[in-house]
Amino acid sequence: MAVYTKFVKRNIQEILSNYSLGELNSYEGIQEGIENTNYFLLVNNKKYILTVYEKRVKPLDLPFFSKLMTGLNEENFKCPAPVMNNQKKAITDYKNKKMMIVTFLDGKAKKILTPQNCKLVGTEVAKMHKITKDFNIERQNDLSIKSWRKLFNSVKDECSKIHTDLPKLIELNLQDVEKNWPKNLPSGIIHADLFNDNIFFQNEKFNGFIDFYFSCNDYYAFEIAICFNALCFDGLQSNLSFNVTKAKNFVDGYSLIRKLTEGEKINIKTLSQGAALRFLLTRVFDALNKVEGAIVKVKDPIEYLKRLEFHKNSKNFEDYFF
Repeated sequence: MAVYTKFVKRNIQEILSNYSLGELNSYEGIQEGIENTNYFLLVNNKKYILTVYEKRVKPLDLPFFSKLMTGLNEENFKCPAPVMNNQKKAITDYKNKKMMIVTFLDGKAKKILTPQNCKLVGTEVAKMHKITKDFNIERQNDLSIKSWRKLFNSVKDECSKIHTDLPKLIELNLQDVEKNWPKNLPSGIIHADLFNDNIFFQNEKFNGFIDFYFSCNDYYAFEIAICFNALCFDGLQSNLSFNVTKAKNFVDGYSLIRKLTEGEKINIKTLSQGAALRFLLTRVFDALNKVEGAIVKVKDPIEYLKRLEFHKNSKNFEDYFF
């Protein structure tokens, strides 16, 4: 979440005129995140989030996101629910921008997850994978391995400004991943961005996922690899280390709903290396392409070098969760 498109009160009121929610009490831009513009809304004393779609989000993908969140809510899975406008549509057009209002999810994100938190999250990820298995919607992963070489080429000449050895390190890891990327693993709809700030807890109990705007169809095990990178490393940039206990708990929780195949286990090293590379590349791109005047926290790409080092040097799945 972030603020690229700046609205004043009148703009928010004009947007709300296409809904039957009531009077605007207050609004505030949300700084966290990097992809879309987000505002917290208090309308008729009820909380909502207004998301204005920017940058990487394609208008044709928006029905997928709205149907996914609506479907999950219908199955009592905790996540924001799209609010229909007066035309009974989830997507609203305003000043040449596409946007959506969703319900507010109570709870807070935790900066650091405990091993027990990781087990809870693993179970909920597997539940989400199981629930969405029969959803009749599909979206290609625009940030899959097929896009990484092109993304690297777009930053190759400039990324040494961030770290001297970055071009060489990215190239080595990219060659590894391209050579070893698995085929024909179990796949379906994944969230694809389950970092701490997209996972809400309330009184130490899981209370839902937010920010589904990278969701797509891909390997289920790639989701697990993303979570390993996002949730299972401890420490600061200089002494970052992989927490095997967190990873094992995550997989134990996931396995309560869905068991991993042998193919998924064998390929978790390559998938985790690829997940680290994907987030390194997008963070490098964002760091080199800052939007002037935007209210946004650009995330540090360098912390992903330590993650890549671990994945490149690991031998097999036993280094992750056994």
